[in-house]
Amino acid sequence: MLDPLGRLYADRLSLLTDLYQLTMAYGYWRTGLAQRQAVFHLFFRRLPFGGGFAVACGVQTAVEYLSRCRFRSDDLDYLATLTGNDRQPLFPEEFLRYLEQLRWECDIWAVAEGELVFPRQPLLRVQGPLLQCQLLETPLLNLINFPTLVATKAARCYLAARGGPVLEFGLRRAQGPDGGVTAARAAYVGGCAGTSNVLAGKLYGIPVRGTHAHSWVMAFDTELEAFRSYAQALPNNSILLVDTYHTLQGVQHAIQVGQELEAIGHRFLGVRLDSGDLAQLAKTTRQMLDQAGLTQARIVASGDLDEHRITRLLEQQAPIDVWGVGTRLATGYPDASLTGVYKLGAVQNQEGELQYRIKVSDDPAKALVPGVQQVRRFETAEGWLCDVVYDARLAPQPDPRRAMPLQGKLPPWPEGVRVRDLLVPVVRWGEVVLAPESVHHLRQRTLDRLQRLPEPVRRLEEPEEYPVLLEEKLAQLRQRLIQQAEAT
Repeated sequence: MLDPLGRLYADRLSLLTDLYQLTMAYGYWRTGLAQRQAVFHLFFRRLPFGGGFAVACGVQTAVEYLSRCRFRSDDLDYLATLTGNDRQPLFPEEFLRYLEQLRWECDIWAVAEGELVFPRQPLLRVQGPLLQCQLLETPLLNLINFPTLVATKAARCYLAARGGPVLEFGLRRAQGPDGGVTAARAAYVGGCAGTSNVLAGKLYGIPVRGTHAHSWVMAFDTELEAFRSYAQALPNNSILLVDTYHTLQGVQHAIQVGQELEAIGHRFLGVRLDSGDLAQLAKTTRQMLDQAGLTQARIVASGDLDEHRITRLLEQQAPIDVWGVGTRLATGYPDASLTGVYKLGAVQNQEGELQYRIKVSDDPAKALVPGVQQVRRFETAEGWLCDVVYDARLAPQPDPRRAMPLQGKLPPWPEGVRVRDLLVPVVRWGEVVLAPESVHHLRQRTLDRLQRLPEPVRRLEEPEEYPVLLEEKLAQLRQRLIQQAEAT
């Protein structure tokens, strides 16, 4: 068992794809290209949120989807109803039977979830029959792009909070049930300490947290009665939301109930601020709690928070202990998506030789890198130096000092440099070989990697570019293919 959400998706979503993937698959089948070996890479072009890094996420769900996905009879019955502009079927019966018998033969290499990644380097490499690689494009992008976006946002909130726990509270604003569960998982991988999403807690073992809403207070005749009733019902979960009517009066009522709880042997956990001038309210609330002897009670803040507002509040020395981040985390605000793409790097010719391919665009930023790509990270005991994208067939031992920058600059080269390749096998011949990892392990990987990232790259505002380089021979091949394409 790898991933609960992957199992939920797998048997039901073989048609989780764009129509043109199926029309191309039919074209490959009809022209005899279906079984030719091909290599595709999934990568993104631009870092989200104006940041200096992204957090890879979604791989376990994606590979579980692939391992279990099959075209079922009802899927094929639906495809048989699709017609072209002449009202004739798009797909012949023979092709639909081919899909029914399809068994995945692809190999996939991927960056581990929780690893920090950068633009224009592959997060995944897919190799196998051309038709099958093509069919994987849309589901892989769907299952990688959004989790990576949210995990990155969560890591930024974690950094902004400077060690204070960040809780994901975004289910009610998430894009559907699956979007809510995906966001909760990704946020935890990215560094959040818990979620309000109970289903995500059940599926993944993520700690679940929550108190009560304003409606609880409004259901009683007085705020004090509401607080006292909640504390009596749940004395072990007594964080009270204090801004339904007048925040500081709510704090005073919470203190009264908190002292009553403490007197009968229960710990009063604290209060939640959800609106107003959070910095000033938090300072006054802290004073009131301390003066009342409730020095262990914590202040939780929520209400349209993100990494920027958390940073500003801490700069104002707001004594906030826990951060509840909802809409702007679960939706990846303000970036609508990760700029992830999936592109062909090589394909077999008639003689069975793997030939490199490149897409050339009028936009230089969209010119691709060909090959069978791997990413090698160079580091010392103090931290990371750079990443090099290379093709082991061309240069099995890439030299960063002779590489071409894709972004950033190569720093001074120290002694004692270590290397590791980021892409590791996760699927072999359609079978999952990825060892199961809990979300707790993935989260810890993220936190460990953030400590290894150079501080100027880790900054939330105007970060430096981390050096991502293109190995010399691969850069020369790329330039040669661009020139050939422009000459045709």
